[in-house]
Amino acid sequence: MTHLQAGLSPETLEKARLELNENPDTLHQDIQEVRDMVITRPDIGFLRTDDAFILRFLRARKFQHFEAFRLLAQYFEYRQQNLDMFKSFKATDPGIKQALKDGFPGGLANLDHYGRKILVLFAANWDQSSLRAILLSLEAMIEDPELQVNGFVLIIDWSNFTFKQASKLTPSMLRLAIEGLQDSFPARFGGIHFVNQPWYIHALYTVIRPFLKEKTRKRIFLHGNNLNSLHQLIHPEILPSEFGGMLPPYDMGTWARTLLDHEYDDDSECNADSYNTPAKDIEKDLSPKSMKRSQSVVDPGVLKRMDKNEEENMQPLLSLD
Repeated sequence: MTHLQAGLSPETLEKARLELNENPDTLHQDIQEVRDMVITRPDIGFLRTDDAFILRFLRARKFQHFEAFRLLAQYFEYRQQNLDMFKSFKATDPGIKQALKDGFPGGLANLDHYGRKILVLFAANWDQSSLRAILLSLEAMIEDPELQVNGFVLIIDWSNFTFKQASKLTPSMLRLAIEGLQDSFPARFGGIHFVNQPWYIHALYTVIRPFLKEKTRKRIFLHGNNLNSLHQLIHPEILPSEFGGMLPPYDMGTWARTLLDHEYDDDSECNADSYNTPAKDIEKDLSPKSMKRSQSVVDPGVLKRMDKNEEENMQPLLSLD
C-alpha cells in the first residue's frame, strides 16, 4: 500500500483492487501516464495535476488511462466554459449558502450497505444556485478517498415541485447539470432515485434520457410513491422518515453546518477567507483572467452549447400554454 492509499480501509482497498483495477505496485506509473497526456491539450488550463488529484479521476474511470484523462480534461473545460458558475465559488457566497441551508445537497449520516454516501435533494427548494451548491459540496466530499472508491447514491424527492417550476427548466439548464455531474466530475454514482415524482417529471426525463449515458440510464430508478421499491435498494434502517425510513425527519441544515461551521447562522456579509477547502483555491484559479476557452472533448451525444440554437436552448421544455 502506498501513501496515496493511506485513507482506505482494508475492505475498501480490496474493493479498489477488484472493481477499479487499482494496483499499488503500478499506482505512480498509472498517475504519470495520465499526467503525460496533459501536453496534448494546450487549450485547457489544468490547474491541478498532483498525484492525489489525478488519482480520483483514475478511480472514477476504473484506471482506464485515456478515459481518466478525458474526464480530467472535461472537468477543467467545464469550468472554463462556465466561468460565471464558478465566481465566488465558496460556501459563504450568499446564493450557495442559502442553497446549502435549503438542503442542496443533503447528506445522510449513515452510508449504505456498499459504503456509499447517500445524498438527498428536495427539488421544491431548487433555485439558480442549487447546482453550484451541489458541485461545491461534491468537491469537499470527494476529498475522502473512501468515497472516491465507494461513490454516492442520490435520492431526489419531487414532492411539492410544481408544474410552474418544471416549466422554467430549459435545455441549457439541464445541459449544465448533465455535463457538470455526468461528464465532468470524478464521482461514481451508484444510483439515482426519484421519489414522489409527478407526471411532468416523467415527461422531462423522457426529453433528457437520450443525452444520458447508457450506464447512467441503468442507474436511474423512478419509484413514484412506492417507497417499498426504494427500500429494496436502500435499507429503511438508514433512511429518514420522509423516505419511509426508521430515522427521524432529515435536518436540512446538517451538511450546511459541516461546510459553513460558525458561519452557518451568520447572515451578515460573507467573509471570503472563512471557507478554507480546496474548492476555494479552485475558485481563485478559475478567475476569467486566468482561463481561456477550449475545444470540446465531450463525447458525441452529450448536450453541448450550440450558438445558433442558443435561443432555442433557453426555451422551457414544458409550456404552461
